[in-house]
Amino acid sequence: GFTSGEIQSADLAGLGRAVVTVMLLTPAAAGLGHWLRRRALASRPNPGPDGGAHQGPTPLMLGLATELNSELRRERISQLVVNLALGGFDPGIRMAVLLRGEDGFGLAAGHPPIGDRPIVLVAQEGLLAEALATGGPTISQQAVDDPSFARLGLAEGARDLVCLPLMNHGQPEGALLLAHPMAGYFHPGRMELLKAIGAQASSALNNARLVRELELERDRISETEEETRRKLARNLHDGPTQTIAAIAMRLNFARRLVRRDAVAAESEIQTLEEIARQTTKEIRHMLFTLRPLILESKGLVAALHQLASKLEETHGQRVEVEAQPGVADGLDLSKQAVIFFIAEEAVNNAHKHGEAANIRVGLRKVGGDRIALEVWDDGVGFNVGAVDANYEQRGSLGMVNMRERSELINGVLRIESAEGRGTHITLEVPLASNNG
Repeated sequence: GFTSGEIQSADLAGLGRAVVTVMLLTPAAAGLGHWLRRRALASRPNPGPDGGAHQGPTPLMLGLATELNSELRRERISQLVVNLALGGFDPGIRMAVLLRGEDGFGLAAGHPPIGDRPIVLVAQEGLLAEALATGGPTISQQAVDDPSFARLGLAEGARDLVCLPLMNHGQPEGALLLAHPMAGYFHPGRMELLKAIGAQASSALNNARLVRELELERDRISETEEETRRKLARNLHDGPTQTIAAIAMRLNFARRLVRRDAVAAESEIQTLEEIARQTTKEIRHMLFTLRPLILESKGLVAALHQLASKLEETHGQRVEVEAQPGVADGLDLSKQAVIFFIAEEAVNNAHKHGEAANIRVGLRKVGGDRIALEVWDDGVGFNVGAVDANYEQRGSLGMVNMRERSELINGVLRIESAEGRGTHITLEVPLASNNG
């Protein structure tokens, strides 16, 4: 702890208001806020009958803390952190909030405002690097020598520096950098306030990240559903729709034949009957791939065998399925559904585009904690590099969908192929759930 001589009563009052405000939303550390508040009241000589502003957080700070708790926009969270910190410290303080991005830690907010030019820091040395490495706050009096503070314009005239990482589950979401011209300004009481603000900011940033991930997942599911509808429309147009149109034309021809050549008419009708039966098989196969009921009732292995059976029955495509006994036991249905979708996509690609004579599907356990799906074919193959290079433009939606579906279940998808040498697709999926 620290003695009462280290903190003036005015400091305690400000700290108490700010910490209580933050701690109202951070129950684990609420005792500190109440302790500082009581200390501020006890240290104030002759308080008024109503206690004035020393009795609790100001409405403004309470509003800021409440807004921070519910805000889901990262940029707005950063500004709220600055505003909340300003409520607990004197106006001479300078600060910056950094948020993690793809290229480093970018400036999100500051006091005073730090220009309009984007600033991205790569934490290789100094207080920022040390704080991110340890996961805790770092303090220094070497402002001129610190690259991050100097780059942000916080070093000039500063004698006390603090870098507070904003952590979640051991990973940095960002950092809060503060500088003050008074040596020793960041005493233990003020550091407790900073930690409280940092904890609340970390929680808000984590919530914003989770919501963003949910939004991205929602968009990806919506896009997958839309692609499924487009795929069904293409298949219906290229298959049954064309065939039924041909049946209608040939029926008209058969009707005219009946009057002048009964034998020829009978032969035509027999042909039409075979075409109609084949069309029925194609439609049933489409319905099966849209929702394989056997997957829900009998599991993944049975669904793969039925997929192979229907492809041979409908298109004369030979597909061999090899599965270890009990390989999918204990695997939840959602993962089984994704594995089946990837197998079905790979097999259909081999049949439609690969012109394969033979297709093999394998399912086995790997290392006791993973399940591996493998699909081989002896078709024409393709240039994997060209497909990957066109990935962002979504040139091959089948491959894109397989990759994205595998990511949904923490799977690892590998595609090996070369022109004229067939294709080998491997998917490895953890048996246990992994929510990361």
